[in-house]
Amino acid sequence: MAEPVVGVLALQGDFAAHVRVLRQLGAAPREVRTPADLEGLDGLVIPGGESTTMTLGIARERLAEPLRELAGRGTPLFGTCAGLIMLDRDHLGLMDLRAERNAFGRQVRSFEVDLDVLGIDGPPVRAIFIRAPWVAERGADVEVLAEVDGHPVAVRQADRLAISFHPELSGETRLHACFLERVRARLSQTR
Repeated sequence: MAEPVVGVLALQGDFAAHVRVLRQLGAAPREVRTPADLEGLDGLVIPGGESTTMTLGIARERLAEPLRELAGRGTPLFGTCAGLIMLDRDHLGLMDLRAERNAFGRQVRSFEVDLDVLGIDGPPVRAIFIRAPWVAERGADVEVLAEVDGHPVAVRQADRLAISFHPELSGETRLHACFLERVRARLSQTR
């Protein structure tokens, strides 16, 4: 099977780190800045960064509807930190959840923790939380994969994965690999 083409929203945030991880795992990453960049994607990563800046960039580039159309076709999505916020009901509306911004506190309250994540084998995932959100509300079909202090920080809804932390900064590749499994499974069904 050919390498899956996976977009990384590249308006703001550390999108380059996601590009490196995807390439390392055998995907063909593409930086996404305009609606035309969404053509032919097999999956999309929405990275961390600052959600207000991302919202403005999406509006400026007229990406909201094309992103909703991409998701509507069943394209797997993976949001990290601000990406989780962008997927919620109040932003792009692509997952049945509401995120609480800066839920753990401001920048000085950033932290790292080892997390057991449902579906990830091996040792705990090293999770880096930077001004991180958590899932404040979720629909019945949103599965919680990990929590910190009783707050969901990793969730899945069908082929959409959203986490509050930054695996791309800790050298952790298993969450990206899990996402790519979904991308490849969908490709094998559609080709």
